[in-house]
Amino acid sequence: MSILDKIALALIVIGGINWGLVGIFQFDLVAWICGGQASVFARIIYTLVGIAALWCISLLFRGEEERVRE
Repeated sequence: MSILDKIALALIVIGGINWGLVGIFQFDLVAWICGGQASVFARIIYTLVGIAALWCISLLFRGEEERVRE
């Protein structure tokens, strides 16, 4: 697993925890930390999590040999 894969997975975990908080408590941690959903920093985090999710789709389709080699 490459460093990029690990970063993407970490971002996905952060996004998943945030969505869990939104679903259970209606509390958006990223927006709270960044000063609202519309702040530039919050939008950057949301965008990075989205890109990481797209990257992690590739993990589903990698061959077993490629995963073992890394």
